[in-house]
Amino acid sequence: MAGLGDLKLSSQAFLRAYPWRRAEKSDAAVLGRPMSECRVALVSSAGLTAAGDPPFDPDFRGGDPSYRWLPADVDLGTLVENQRSDSFDHSGITADRNLALPLDRLRELVAAGEIGEVAPRHVSLMGSISAPGRLMRDSVPAVVEGLLEDRVEIVVLVPV
Repeated sequence: MAGLGDLKLSSQAFLRAYPWRRAEKSDAAVLGRPMSECRVALVSSAGLTAAGDPPFDPDFRGGDPSYRWLPADVDLGTLVENQRSDSFDHSGITADRNLALPLDRLRELVAAGEIGEVAPRHVSLMGSISAPGRLMRDSVPAVVEGLLEDRVEIVVLVPV
């Protein structure tokens, strides 16, 4: 894993000066049944968009707080990465979208009986959001509502 010193000087300076938010501590959620019976969704911060969906806005001040639903049967090869951060090498995600949205790995877990089923849709957000107020106020509640409507019991966050 890269350390702060591995980043460009501009990224190091940004991270040192960034006004990090404190999060309230919360109790861990307990599953009501075995993972092998649960529906699982992915939430990726790679800023992936499907064909026909509008791209994330790289010029949105503080980071684009919107989200996109990606269907479970999406062709991973058609997804476009809109992640605006230049603090990491994007070539891995370009070569294999499973690094940012591991749908094939979820399908393998279903086949192995480790999880019950893949959710009908998954979520793509833009990472590298330096002003998360709108994301937390508007997008997160809408995403949670959608995941609950889909009867998702486990969410795997895929930070990029």
